[in-house]
Amino acid sequence: MEMDIVKLSTDWAKAEVFSAKIVWLFSVVEITAAIGFWYWGKTVMAKTFIWPLLVAGLFLTVIGAGLYFTNHSRISRFENEYRRNPAAFVQEEIQRTAESRRQMALVFKILPAIIIFAALMILLLPHFLWRTIAITTIITAAFLMIVDSNTEARNNIYNSHLSSFKQ
Repeated sequence: MEMDIVKLSTDWAKAEVFSAKIVWLFSVVEITAAIGFWYWGKTVMAKTFIWPLLVAGLFLTVIGAGLYFTNHSRISRFENEYRRNPAAFVQEEIQRTAESRRQMALVFKILPAIIIFAALMILLLPHFLWRTIAITTIITAAFLMIVDSNTEARNNIYNSHLSSFKQ
């Protein structure tokens, strides 16, 4: 049972590290697109995509770094924490995943609201800059919803497995 819990926790953290790498990859795509618009963009609309895409790409880089460093350090700590006090480890992880559930519920209210607000910006604000900001925001928020939906599913499975070990 010991190795099952440690392996389960380690596999979960490794999957979160992989998600961080996916976020980084998308940040590179957005930054590369900004560079492409800067280099090849000829229209006013193309030129206005440079800064929104660059900012969004840097934002995703920071998010990816947070995910990566938080979860990468957990991988090495899990076994030691479990060996010190198995019951406390399982309880702490159950509490952490429950808190993550609450945060995900909030994220899945905020991100759609941001998308709706950005869509309204596209409809109501005629200036190219506001439209490119809105389009970039929609793309970034939709991407984060995709990543977070996988994170939420993984978190729920992890929580249910931990709860079965607790019993």
